[in-house]
Parts: sequence; C-alpha cells; structure tokens
Amino acid sequence: MVGRRQLREKVVETLYSYQQNPRNVDVLLKNMMKEIGKIYDLYVSELNFLVAIHQLAKEQIEIGKRKYIISEENLNPNMKFVENVILNKIVDNEERRVYTSEHVHLKWETNDDLVVKTYQRIVSGKRYKGYMSTEIHSFEEDQKFIGKLFLRYVAENDDLHDFYEEQELSWADDLHIANSLIQKTIGFMKPDVESNTLIKVIKNYDDESFVKTLFAQTALNWENLEKKLGERLENWDLERISLIDKVILITAISEMDEFAFTPSTIIINEYIEITKVFSSEKSNIFINGILDKYAKDNSRM
Repeated sequence: MVGRRQLREKVVETLYSYQQNPRNVDVLLKNMMKEIGKIYDLYVSELNFLVAIHQLAKEQIEIGKRKYIISEENLNPNMKFVENVILNKIVDNEERRVYTSEHVHLKWETNDDLVVKTYQRIVSGKRYKGYMSTEIHSFEEDQKFIGKLFLRYVAENDDLHDFYEEQELSWADDLHIANSLIQKTIGFMKPDVESNTLIKVIKNYDDESFVKTLFAQTALNWENLEKKLGERLENWDLERISLIDKVILITAISEMDEFAFTPSTIIINEYIEITKVFSSEKSNIFINGILDKYAKDNSRM
C-alpha cells in the first residue's frame, strides 16, 4: 500500500496548487483522488517495463539459436537472467496480467526503443556480467540483483521519466511513490510462495477517509489555520514564508487539530520528511520548530 506519508504528500501538492490557482474544493478533491488512483497505473507500467526486458532477453536467446552459424554461446545460452525467480514472479503475477489486459496502454512491447536501449545498457553493465558469471543460484541473490537492477535502470532512467511525464503530468511527482511500491513488491517476495496480488494504493476505507478529510478540512479552514500559524511566528513575517513551507505547516497543523489520536511526534516527523521532498534543507529546522511549538501550546507532546 501507499503509506500515509505519500497520501500526505498528495494533499500538500493539491493544496499548493489550490493556493496558486483557487478552484472549487470538491473538484480539486475529486481530481486528487483520481491522481492517487493513477499511481497504481504507473506502478503497473513500471512492472510491465521489467516484464518487457525479460521477454526481450528470451527473444534474443531464440534469435541466437536460429543464426546460420551457431556459436557455443548460442547453442548453450546462459539462462540465468531469464530464469531469475523474481522476474518470473512478476511475469506470472495474476493481478498484473489481468489489469494489463484491461489497460493495454500500460503494456510495453519488446521492440519499443526505451525497452531496447535499457536492455542493451543492462547487458553491457558490470553488475549484469558479474551476476551472469557466477554459478550461485539462490532466491536471495536473484532478489538482490533485480532490486538493484530496478533502481539503476528503471528508477534512475531519465528517458523513462520523460516518457511518463509526457503521458501524465502528475506522474513526474509520483514516480518516487511508484518506485517505492516496486521496491516493496520485490522485497516482499518469498521463496515457494506465489505472488498473485499487487500492492494497493489506498489500503482501505480508513486511508481514503484520512486523505479526503485532511484535504477538505485544511482547504476549507485555511484562513483560521493561517492565523494559528501566524501566532506561532516570532520575529518572522508570515508573508516571508515560502508558499510550499506555508502549505506544509498549515497542513500539519490541520492534521494535529483533526486527528487528535495520532501522536504529534509522528505527525511532525512525517511532515519533516515531506519537507525534504518539496522544500529546502534550511526549512527542516524552521518547520520542526514551529510544529513543535504548536504541539506544546496545545498539549500534544
């Protein structure tokens, strides 16, 4: 599932957009939930990219066997990559297969330029050659290799990022969330256990209620929350705070007000992490100080 932190990120992003271009709150809420849903599409598309890489590797082996002059390498190809347990679990995952059949635009073809270029980079890399040269065959080795392969050739693939941004503008901000879902998917796999499900973006009704309530209450009570923030500023003008820092602070204050059962230390830590994503390093200390003061003033520590 997407963690509460990522849901908070989507609220902050949407509120930031709202402050720049005020629109109907209900419309923004609906659009935000739609964008959260599309993270699952991005997640499946990245899984399918790995599937296409795997399929291309199998096709290259078959092409080698059909060559007019067959070398020993073509005759007895190294099957370690195509037999990688983790890759095959992704290929065989029933939920991925069904969802892709219903959303064919998320499928990658093996002749796609991005797939071909990425495959060529993989097989020419030292990590791939090192993996293929060892006789070790273990679940742990396969898992570690695919985890690192994903980070290097998919999560850090700028060409792939550009493609996704062209497909969906919001995906540029959601890639790190989808990447974390892939890493969890790979990390959660166990030997001799079938992998027929994928990670849900919103786990249950509680998560859905949380993200909707946090956004709506923050947007609708913005002026009052902004006043509360201003009261905690010492020798600092509210207008001098950057918009993104203001949005982060006000959203955090709103959550402390609305979700009293969540310890303030957890809320503060979550928004400090969000600050690292959206703001500057200097903002961490400033935002932590303001939220700590607000929590103490309201006996939330």
